[in-house]
Amino acid sequence: MNVRSAERRNCRMNSAVRYMKQIADCRIINISHTGLGLELYTSFHAAAGSTIIVENDDLGLVEGIVRWSRGGRLGVQFRHNSNSIAKVTAYFRNFHQDVNPVLKR
Repeated sequence: MNVRSAERRNCRMNSAVRYMKQIADCRIINISHTGLGLELYTSFHAAAGSTIIVENDDLGLVEGIVRWSRGGRLGVQFRHNSNSIAKVTAYFRNFHQDVNPVLKR
C-alpha cells in the first residue's frame, strides 16, 4: 500500500529546525512537493502533529507538520499555503540535484 502522493527525491542539505524554544541542526535527506525527511544531528523533541519551521539556504523558512519521528529522523509535511508551495517549486526549478546515498542504514 503506497500512500505517498508525491515522489521523494534524495538530497543532502544542511539545515536547522525550530520548535518552540528548541533549535537543532539537521540535514534534509529527501524532499518532495508535499514534504521532506530530516536527519537530526542532536536530540530534538517534537511530537507528531507539532508545527515546526525548517530553515535552509535554498528553501528559506518553510513551515511543516511533524508526521513521524523515529531514530533521529523526522518526516515533515509542508503546511498547505501558497508561500510553502512557491518555495518548494522554486527549489526544484533552480537548485535541486539528485543525490545517491553512499551508505545506507
